[in-house]
Amino acid sequence: MGRSREKTAGLVLAAGTSSRMGATKQLLRIGGKLLVERAVEEALKSNLDQVVLVLGHRAGTIRNALASSLKDTRLRVVENRGYRNGMGSSIRTAIREVEDHVEHVMILLADMVHIDAHVINALLEGYLASGKSLGAVCVRGRRSHPVILERKWYAALHDLREDAGARALFDAFADEVCLVAAPSGYDDLDLDTPEDYRKALQETVEE
Repeated sequence: MGRSREKTAGLVLAAGTSSRMGATKQLLRIGGKLLVERAVEEALKSNLDQVVLVLGHRAGTIRNALASSLKDTRLRVVENRGYRNGMGSSIRTAIREVEDHVEHVMILLADMVHIDAHVINALLEGYLASGKSLGAVCVRGRRSHPVILERKWYAALHDLREDAGARALFDAFADEVCLVAAPSGYDDLDLDTPEDYRKALQETVEE
């Protein structure tokens, strides 16, 4: 079976406390939709076979706000009760849900407002065609998000420090990495501060 036929799950990470934002950023509105709602909908519109949404901080409130999106059978929502420990704990929570039945996982950060189905599909297509075991979007000559990993790295994802993402794997095994040029106009802004949010709102108005 060619890699293009192998299944890929998107892991949407949305468990954080939003400490620098001063508000629950998953529930901020961008273009009339909640930030986490946009992330889930774009993942479900893409060619991903399954989507796992990882919640933590205010999980119940966010789940209630997502009532309509939760009806899609490709979506599974899980709760990381150790979310205060960081991104690594959320990645492990998600991996446990899919590792037995998908060959690849794409890590999607819910606070990167411009990750849409077009960006996801471009990375997926380029990575699968490359034969490499790690893939990432490339923005202005540098590695960015989202990223994608083959099954061979699942054990390493389980072993991540709780406060770390997968960056160390990409740094240590650079020869395994396929960099896929971001679609024209892609902005990899992540929303950490009120200033980032104001910028994202302005960009949305200008679209």
